[in-house]
Amino acid sequence: MNPTEMTQKQVDRYRQMTGEQRLLIALNLHEMSCEIARDGIRGRFPDATPEMVETKLRERLRQAYPPQLMEVVSHD
Repeated sequence: MNPTEMTQKQVDRYRQMTGEQRLLIALNLHEMSCEIARDGIRGRFPDATPEMVETKLRERLRQAYPPQLMEVVSHD
């Protein structure tokens, strides 16, 4: 199976899922990407406290997402 066929098969599987199932996948992918980013931050700043790591992660997210979205999700 070539990459195009595999992509189409994956899209077909997503279409068979409920919205809740697709949302769960998206949330899991987001959390996994945040963990990868945290690891990168810890690598660059080995003495950073957990609070500093989270602050730097939020800074990265603010740069990646539109300001309107960050206003909605940044109610700490």
